[in-house]
Amino acid sequence: DGTTKLGKLSLPAPMEVASRESQAENLRKMLMAMAEDLRVVFIKLADRLHNMRTLDALPPEKQRSIARETLEIYAPLAHRLGIWELQWQLDDLSFRYLEPEKYRQVAKLITAHRTQRERFIAQMIQILSEEFDRVGLKAEMSGRPKHIYSLHQKMEKYSALGRDFDDIHDILALRVVVDTIPDCYSAVGIVHNLWHPLPDEFDDFIANPKPNGYQSLHTAVMCQGVTPLEIQIRTHDMHHIVEYGIAAHWRYKEGEKRDIRFEERISWLRQLIEWHREFSGAEEFLESVKTDIFMDQVFVYTPKGEIKDLPKGSTPLDFAYRVHTELGHRCIGAKVNGRLVPFNYQLKNGDVVEIMSAKKGRGPSRDWL
Repeated sequence: DGTTKLGKLSLPAPMEVASRESQAENLRKMLMAMAEDLRVVFIKLADRLHNMRTLDALPPEKQRSIARETLEIYAPLAHRLGIWELQWQLDDLSFRYLEPEKYRQVAKLITAHRTQRERFIAQMIQILSEEFDRVGLKAEMSGRPKHIYSLHQKMEKYSALGRDFDDIHDILALRVVVDTIPDCYSAVGIVHNLWHPLPDEFDDFIANPKPNGYQSLHTAVMCQGVTPLEIQIRTHDMHHIVEYGIAAHWRYKEGEKRDIRFEERISWLRQLIEWHREFSGAEEFLESVKTDIFMDQVFVYTPKGEIKDLPKGSTPLDFAYRVHTELGHRCIGAKVNGRLVPFNYQLKNGDVVEIMSAKKGRGPSRDWL
């Protein structure tokens, strides 16, 4: 049962009840098996990545269906478990089949000045290495590639704020890996003394880890007075967990000492057993569990029943830009579930969102942004 085909989490409104219940039941079986043995989800994610890499042999309609399922279910699940190495690949492959033209445009932007970017990163590593050596700080450094789907999402976000591609600070990114947590803070101090830090661009995810366990220091600096550079600083242990998430903590040997922090991180999975006992219907169970797995997302409908996933806290204006950038530019108002709402209304799971737009793209008021 654990490897039963995973059903789609969010279904368009017109879907038949029987189909909805069947897919909900498949997902229920999958999640219950995960709660008992996490190796099930590792296998499912790896199997889905293999499927996505071999989609070319399928008809276009089937490709899009599988890609949508992957983007809505499997990639967020990998994110929830902190398995970044799988998440970015599932995201990028899904994006390639769902929006091939946008995929090619973003890939072209990334490729355009690759040689120039790599030369710049090498120069920054050399400068930083000399500073670290001077104070006796041991560090491994490398350029951090920007993946296609995450860059597309950032471009959409910046477009909604009236900013362009050149304003994105982490196109050029550097990763610094050190031995200890004190070394992380020493390194960021050296970076800020060397280059001017950009305002509001420092995040301490070591003191305040993300819900999926991610830890790092993030900062952005202006190098040589003109070029923004994002720098991520973490320990070797943190880096291993960033790449492989919960899988990095997995214990196969019986009798091994329990990892309390690991147990806390998967407590949400253990709760599935209790929910399974409480809820009799598959759909009731699904409604209870999906909010926890996708707690950073909200799923809403277009008036035609199409599903759009957005970050938690999104507004109708975010929805408009999610549908299409041009719709966002022409947006003048919004209805949620048939009622007019202000632009700061926070969307909830299941909302039906209708955007009212002007004929000409005069753009939303900056007061709304």
